[in-house]
Amino acid sequence: MEESAARKVICEVGKLLYERSYVVSSDGNVSVRLDEDRVLATPTMTCKGRMTEESLAVTDMEGKPLTDKRASSELAMHLLIYKERPDVRAVCHAHPPHGTAFAVAGLAIDKPILSEVILTLGCVPLTDYGTPSTNELTEAMRPYVKHHNALLMANHGAVAYGEDLWQAFDRLETLEHTAKIAILSKALGGARDLPTDAIEKLINIREKAGYLKENARCQACGYLHETNLACPTGDRPGSHRPGVRLDRASAGGGAAAPGRDGGAAGRAAILRR
Repeated sequence: MEESAARKVICEVGKLLYERSYVVSSDGNVSVRLDEDRVLATPTMTCKGRMTEESLAVTDMEGKPLTDKRASSELAMHLLIYKERPDVRAVCHAHPPHGTAFAVAGLAIDKPILSEVILTLGCVPLTDYGTPSTNELTEAMRPYVKHHNALLMANHGAVAYGEDLWQAFDRLETLEHTAKIAILSKALGGARDLPTDAIEKLINIREKAGYLKENARCQACGYLHETNLACPTGDRPGSHRPGVRLDRASAGGGAAAPGRDGGAAGRAAILRR
């Protein structure tokens, strides 16, 4: 993408994030990969609704500044995604309220309740907690980046990415909209899952239409284990890991640590209680 056009679209997306309360104050960060060696990113300690095109920072793929502007301290998560996913050209990190509510409650967005979400996004796993701006955060994300297009970070927020910045933003918006619907459906008695055969049809449709590629069958979704659709690479994370509590209540009534299983169907089932 041409740098001048990328600067313009980052500022447009930043204003949308701020106006829709997906970020407040200096929260969040956005980036675009300009070419194989350069990344254009939002500046540190700057409100996304008040950025200017001139305030944006340019770095190399190791985060080294190439201008006098200082990039977000969380740029490392963007660089990890670019390195793990050569198809990704833009990343959008924010704290949308409903999606982040899932993240702080220790819940993945992985229930098959909306056909449109299965078609365009798939499921959104919850990664382990990692201190922002440290390797803890990126290492917690690493196992999920390959097959997912959006992640929840425990007690932190959400990140989405795509072939361009509008696709990354759309995926973040879909994540937030899905979380809101799930929370509202809880007040009405709980959401009803789509049947397994309907899920299989939707996954076949999305691959033919080009919404998601076959590797999305390897996402850390509990419901994928109930279908007849195999992960082509054989590296789909299990929905149940040994020694991991799948909800927030332990046998002794205490709270389980969040983020231990990005695709835990049992954890998401709390919403139906």
